[in-house]
Amino acid sequence: MKVASFNVNSLRARLPIVLSWLSQQKPDILCVQETKVQDVDFPADAFDESGYKYVFKGQKSYNGVAIFSRSQISNVQFGFEDEPKDEPRLIRADIKNISIVNTYVPQGYLPESEKFQYKLKWFERLLNYFDKNFKPSDAVIWVGDLNIAPEAIDIYDPVNLAGHVCYHPEVQNKLKEIMQWGFLDLFRMHCKEPGQYTFWDYRLRDSFRRNLGWRLDHVMATQPLAKRCTGCYIDKDPRLKERPSDHTPVVAEFEM
Repeated sequence: MKVASFNVNSLRARLPIVLSWLSQQKPDILCVQETKVQDVDFPADAFDESGYKYVFKGQKSYNGVAIFSRSQISNVQFGFEDEPKDEPRLIRADIKNISIVNTYVPQGYLPESEKFQYKLKWFERLLNYFDKNFKPSDAVIWVGDLNIAPEAIDIYDPVNLAGHVCYHPEVQNKLKEIMQWGFLDLFRMHCKEPGQYTFWDYRLRDSFRRNLGWRLDHVMATQPLAKRCTGCYIDKDPRLKERPSDHTPVVAEFEM
């Protein structure tokens, strides 16, 4: 089984890249973030032709999450119970007795801003969500653009970027709390090397060619699935396409 996460930074703008990637790589499950399309404008016809089943929640110009699957999708839920505006940031679905939780975590803007406090609170509510709905012994995969580089190895310049909202000790501690609840970082299970990134900022000149990146996109799993994970890798090919997203997919493979 192959499960992938991809921040597409506008699904309609990257539609040719996403459809081509689905056709070539044939993941069993693809979770996407930042679809940036309201539900009435979701490109359903294109995905109907692809053969994938899908569920989504979006809004115009911002946020948006979706799950594509080769198998039936059930028990679909959006967002946190107490915050309807978070629906385009979290989608849960059950596929083949596995619970998939796809998240697009707030970026945080600046450490001194209210948006950063909202990001910290978002992680607190996410931990509560996992604790309320699952047990660490359940088969759960948590994926998405978490807007966190967890360690120095996950960012191209950890010294000068220390304290950035995506490389900040307060956020890293919130992530550690969720990981301690019962998740493992599948990529780091299989790859210990530095310089492995999923995001390269458009605004930084030649960032991709110079590999000035961040590992912000993750596939996490509870122990029952982590022990079945045979590999996890970053696919840079979509980032080389014409008009690419600033992110690229991360893919985990399981022996099921």
